[in-house]
Amino acid sequence: MPREYLKKATLTSKSDASDVKATVRAILDDIEAGGDKAAMEYAAKFDQYDGNVVITRAEIEAAAALVPEKLKRDIQFAHNNVRRFAEAQKETCKDIEIEVVPGLIAGQKSIPVTGAGCYVPGGRYSHIASAIMTVTTASVAGCKHIVACSPPRPGVGVAPAIIYAADLCGADTILAMGGVQGVAAMTFGLFGLPKANILVGPGNQFVAEAKRMLFGRVGIDMIAGPTDSLILADAAADPMVVATDLVGQAEHGYNSPVWLVTDNRPLAEKVMRIVPGLIDDLPEVNRDNAFAAWRDYAEVIVCADREEMAATSDDYAPEHLTVQAEDLEWWLDRLSCYGSLFLGEETTVAFGDKAAGTNHVLPTSGAASYTGGLSVHKYMKIVTWQRATREGSKPVAEATARIARLEGMEGHARTADIRLHKYFPNETFDLTADG
Repeated sequence: MPREYLKKATLTSKSDASDVKATVRAILDDIEAGGDKAAMEYAAKFDQYDGNVVITRAEIEAAAALVPEKLKRDIQFAHNNVRRFAEAQKETCKDIEIEVVPGLIAGQKSIPVTGAGCYVPGGRYSHIASAIMTVTTASVAGCKHIVACSPPRPGVGVAPAIIYAADLCGADTILAMGGVQGVAAMTFGLFGLPKANILVGPGNQFVAEAKRMLFGRVGIDMIAGPTDSLILADAAADPMVVATDLVGQAEHGYNSPVWLVTDNRPLAEKVMRIVPGLIDDLPEVNRDNAFAAWRDYAEVIVCADREEMAATSDDYAPEHLTVQAEDLEWWLDRLSCYGSLFLGEETTVAFGDKAAGTNHVLPTSGAASYTGGLSVHKYMKIVTWQRATREGSKPVAEATARIARLEGMEGHARTADIRLHKYFPNETFDLTADG
């Protein structure tokens, strides 16, 4: 049977595609031309903050003193988990070399970029976990200079827990500056900082657009849209757990889609009855986002069987994918398009968001069909090298000369010719393309 939508989204992530390009372009151009002074002017306008931009060691220590010891232990726990997972990832970035043909050696090296710029949101929510995810992975990768940038609150500054986390995880500099001006400061190397080679971390639509515009000039982790989550659940799933997980992700933002895909209609109907009450029970600051996200962006889909459920999930390519169903190994083997996968009721997206060790900076808006999330690998350049003996270069030079002439690239061909004639003066070679 075809997919049956018990609840269909009335809006998509593109429905709210406000045109922010002109605004972001103007800010970037102003700051590049005006430097530190222009960045400070935008900070005063948007952040309403006139304290130190580059947070001093004394200010870092003062912020750390304000963080409760219990929260410090939680931050340390999360940092250790992320660090251990990142270290294991780095082990997969091996330098290799291979003798392609006798006498010709080719190799690969993994080299970390020099400068990383880590954006840490700090508006409605203080994203402590984003500091942990972005700074820790950059540190493990071996970046020589890491800047953490977070918007200060008017008259207060950057949240002390963000400062503590960024410092603990290895940030060399912490900037009290948000939005486009913060991204620009890291990119252009303002306030005496080295220029960033890569920009990472989540942010609002202005931050995302700034990263998109700067891509090419610097690397970025990804172009992010509103966060999204999909749950695959069968008859064995607990409707209350499923509903709670949907609501937990809907609170991210008014335009954050959540999707339930199941082959059990009674489960779907029960979840739909439970969700409104769970939203009503949230604190007011969270309730409005969750209500709007569920009303306008959520979907509940009933499929014929688990194969159709898996195919539906792959079509959506969700940022977060949870499986609350039997035979978890089947799902692990079958599913192919997701940012991060959470198998079984015993784990949940919030674990990955905060403390489990896998990264929470993940592809949104279907981008999981072609890319993964932030990892140590994003900070690494995989480069190649080669060397050869004269004898080993002979067959490569012959093939190169003929291929180049067939392509009409005579200059290329002659760089091969000269080596053959120099190294093997007593030999004759057929270097024509039509031989």
